[in-house]
Amino acid sequence: MQIAKGKLIAIGGAEDKGDVEKGDMHRNNLNFIDLGILNRIVQESGGPNAKIEVITTASTIPFEVGENYIDAFGKIGCTDVNVMHIRNRSDAMIGEYIQRINSCDTVMFSGGNQLRLSTIFGGTQFLKILLERYHTETSFIVAGTSAGAMAMSNTMIYEGNAAKAHLKGEVKITTGLGFMDDVIFDSHFEKRGRFGRLAQAVATNPSCIGIGLGEDTGMLITEGNKMEAIGSGCVIIIDGHDILFSNIADIPDGSPYSIENLKVHICEKGNGYMVKERIFLPEAHEGTVIKKQVSVE
Repeated sequence: MQIAKGKLIAIGGAEDKGDVEKGDMHRNNLNFIDLGILNRIVQESGGPNAKIEVITTASTIPFEVGENYIDAFGKIGCTDVNVMHIRNRSDAMIGEYIQRINSCDTVMFSGGNQLRLSTIFGGTQFLKILLERYHTETSFIVAGTSAGAMAMSNTMIYEGNAAKAHLKGEVKITTGLGFMDDVIFDSHFEKRGRFGRLAQAVATNPSCIGIGLGEDTGMLITEGNKMEAIGSGCVIIIDGHDILFSNIADIPDGSPYSIENLKVHICEKGNGYMVKERIFLPEAHEGTVIKKQVSVE
């Protein structure tokens, strides 16, 4: 299997300037820029001179979202930030946009509706180029917040009422953009009480690791495997590989499900996680690999 050379930065939201996320950052007294996630994106992209393309496809107010991102990155000193207002599949085929994603250092998917991302970009040359660059170029960054983060994986939650997520069938899943396999991202995790819906997603896809991203929090992912928590909150990891009992396949839709031996890890800033090895890292510094200790009697 090809190891991705690029990096993913999946963010749980709250800085999002569009749709339902508008104003969350102010109400929660979160300072997204000072807390470092946008700064980290710029740092990983090569500094303030990096060429950043913001893709507002998921948002219902793309022009406002785009301008706010230009302003936010501008406050960090970035001068080469542009916006792609791709609203449909025809827009994704525009030659200028294809040229720009071939030459940029970073793409940033805004929040909004992740189903718009999968239905508009799925199967396009635009997405093929992004995937190819992500897998082959060490300097290429794909970042996304809220919906933009949820769409990064191959398995994507597109709908699910948190209050009913304990009932079978209330969490809807489809195919995402495919930057990572064997993971499922969820966003605004604690704020919107989404543990139940990510747990159900993992219960029906136990080969996947669930990654619940808190607001103003993200995961920096290298080699498609090693994750480092960034930002002010926490990331919840849900591992279903060792489930001993689950009734979710046998009960009718609308019934509560049960699971035995679902594993949960909580990561704060600086902690990490190895997806393939399913190992929690107390310190996720570059080059640090902490293996499970095996005692010998």
